[in-house]
Amino acid sequence: MAKWTPKHEAPEPLEGPVVPTIIGGTILWFVLFVVQLPFYGWYEDHGHTWWVWTCLAGAGLGLIGIWYVKKRDTAIKRDAARQAGTDAEADARSAAGTPADGTTAESGRSKPVESETP
Repeated sequence: MAKWTPKHEAPEPLEGPVVPTIIGGTILWFVLFVVQLPFYGWYEDHGHTWWVWTCLAGAGLGLIGIWYVKKRDTAIKRDAARQAGTDAEADARSAAGTPADGTTAESGRSKPVESETP
Protein backbone atom coordinates (compact mmCIF):
# COMPACT_ATOMS: atom_id res chain seq x y z
CA MET A 1 0.00 0.00 0.00
CA ALA A 2 1.41 3.38 -1.00
CA LYS A 3 2.03 6.01 1.64
CA TRP A 4 -0.45 8.86 1.54
CA THR A 5 1.09 12.29 1.21
CA PRO A 6 -0.87 15.53 1.53
CA LYS A 7 -1.18 17.68 -1.57
CA HIS A 8 -1.37 20.94 0.37
CA GLU A 9 -0.35 22.37 3.72
CA ALA A 10 -2.57 21.83 6.73
CA PRO A 11 -4.52 24.91 7.78
CA GLU A 12 -3.71 26.75 11.00
CA PRO A 13 -5.63 25.38 14.00
CA LEU A 14 -8.73 27.33 14.95
CA GLU A 15 -8.61 29.09 18.28
CA GLY A 16 -11.87 30.02 19.88
CA PRO A 17 -13.49 30.23 23.30
CA VAL A 18 -12.17 26.84 24.38
CA VAL A 19 -12.75 27.13 28.14
CA PRO A 20 -16.42 28.16 27.87
CA THR A 21 -17.01 25.44 25.29
CA ILE A 22 -15.63 22.73 27.57
CA ILE A 23 -17.56 24.11 30.54
CA GLY A 24 -20.77 24.08 28.48
CA GLY A 25 -20.21 20.50 27.38
CA THR A 26 -19.49 19.38 30.93
CA ILE A 27 -22.67 21.03 32.19
CA LEU A 28 -24.64 19.37 29.39
CA TRP A 29 -23.31 15.91 30.31
CA PHE A 30 -24.12 16.48 33.99
CA VAL A 31 -27.66 17.71 33.18
CA LEU A 32 -28.25 14.62 31.04
CA PHE A 33 -27.09 12.44 33.95
CA VAL A 34 -29.45 14.17 36.41
CA VAL A 35 -32.39 14.02 33.98
CA GLN A 36 -31.94 10.27 33.50
CA LEU A 37 -31.69 9.42 37.21
CA PRO A 38 -35.48 9.30 37.84
CA PHE A 39 -35.76 6.74 35.03
CA TYR A 40 -32.95 4.51 36.28
CA GLY A 41 -35.36 1.60 36.88
CA TRP A 42 -36.56 1.71 33.27
CA TYR A 43 -32.98 1.81 31.99
CA GLU A 44 -32.10 -1.13 34.25
CA ASP A 45 -35.11 -3.17 33.06
CA HIS A 46 -34.15 -2.65 29.42
CA GLY A 47 -30.39 -3.11 29.85
CA HIS A 48 -29.52 0.51 29.13
CA THR A 49 -27.96 1.62 32.43
CA TRP A 50 -24.78 2.37 30.52
CA TRP A 51 -26.55 5.49 29.15
CA VAL A 52 -26.74 6.95 32.66
CA TRP A 53 -23.15 6.08 33.51
CA THR A 54 -21.92 7.39 30.15
CA CYS A 55 -23.36 10.80 31.02
CA LEU A 56 -21.67 10.73 34.43
CA ALA A 57 -18.37 9.72 32.81
CA GLY A 58 -18.75 12.57 30.32
CA ALA A 59 -19.24 15.03 33.18
CA GLY A 60 -16.22 13.62 35.03
CA LEU A 61 -14.00 13.76 31.97
CA GLY A 62 -15.30 17.27 31.34
CA LEU A 63 -13.99 18.33 34.75
CA ILE A 64 -10.56 17.03 33.76
CA GLY A 65 -10.94 18.86 30.44
CA ILE A 66 -11.77 22.14 32.19
CA TRP A 67 -8.64 21.84 34.31
CA TYR A 68 -6.55 21.02 31.23
CA VAL A 69 -7.81 23.83 28.97
CA LYS A 70 -7.53 26.43 31.75
CA LYS A 71 -3.86 25.50 32.24
CA ARG A 72 -3.35 25.53 28.46
CA ASP A 73 -5.02 28.93 28.10
CA THR A 74 -2.89 30.34 30.92
CA ALA A 75 0.29 29.00 29.29
CA ILE A 76 -0.66 30.48 25.90
CA LYS A 77 -1.34 33.90 27.47
CA ARG A 78 1.92 33.75 29.46
CA ASP A 79 3.89 32.89 26.31
CA ALA A 80 2.21 35.69 24.36
CA ALA A 81 3.08 38.19 27.11
CA ARG A 82 6.67 36.96 27.19
CA GLN A 83 6.87 37.17 23.41
CA ALA A 84 5.45 40.71 23.48
CA GLY A 85 8.09 41.65 26.06
CA THR A 86 10.84 40.18 23.90
CA ASP A 87 9.55 42.04 20.85
CA ALA A 88 9.36 45.31 22.79
CA GLU A 89 12.93 44.81 24.02
CA ALA A 90 14.17 44.13 20.48
CA ASP A 91 12.40 47.28 19.25
CA ALA A 92 14.04 49.33 22.00
CA ARG A 93 17.47 47.93 21.09
CA SER A 94 17.03 48.67 17.41
CA ALA A 95 15.92 52.22 18.23
CA ALA A 96 19.10 52.66 20.31
CA GLY A 97 21.26 51.28 17.48
CA THR A 98 22.26 48.09 19.30
CA PRO A 99 21.80 44.85 17.33
CA ALA A 100 19.38 42.30 18.75
CA ASP A 101 22.17 39.82 19.55
CA GLY A 102 23.80 42.25 22.00
CA THR A 103 26.99 42.89 20.00
CA THR A 104 28.30 46.40 19.59
CA ALA A 105 28.46 47.90 16.16
CA GLU A 106 31.77 49.52 15.28
CA SER A 107 31.91 50.60 11.64
CA GLY A 108 29.44 47.88 10.66
CA ARG A 109 31.41 45.02 12.23
CA SER A 110 30.72 43.14 15.44
CA LYS A 111 33.24 43.27 18.27
CA PRO A 112 35.65 40.31 18.16
CA VAL A 113 35.50 37.81 21.00
CA GLU A 114 38.78 37.26 22.80
CA SER A 115 39.59 33.71 23.81
CA GLU A 116 41.07 32.89 27.23
CA THR A 117 42.94 29.85 25.96
CA PRO A 118 46.22 30.41 24.08
